[in-house]
Amino acid sequence: QVHLVESGGGMVQTGGSLTLSCALSGDISSINLMGWYRQAPGKQRELVAGILSDGTTNRQDSSKGRFTISLDNAKNMVSLQMNSLKPEDTAVYYCNAITDTLASYWGQGTQVTVSS
Repeated sequence: QVHLVESGGGMVQTGGSLTLSCALSGDISSINLMGWYRQAPGKQRELVAGILSDGTTNRQDSSKGRFTISLDNAKNMVSLQMNSLKPEDTAVYYCNAITDTLASYWGQGTQVTVSS
């Protein structure tokens, strides 16, 4: 079992920045892939950025140049630094972890609201 707890959401103005954090606990050594997803009202959940346990990252086009995902193994934390935020970034952001047995775990989500 892996447990994920997100924090760091809030309300910012256009152009502002936020850092989301995802605290990992449980069978952390089994995790192969972690990612940040988001879901806006009326839309499907979408991948924002992913990171392998070796630190290799992948960002979707919508976040390239603005968002940075990072992994801190010492703190058991995955973070998402978000800069130059836009109103269309408004969504609930979720942390996800996939283990070596392909089990998928989700956090409870954290709301990000960007006002124009």
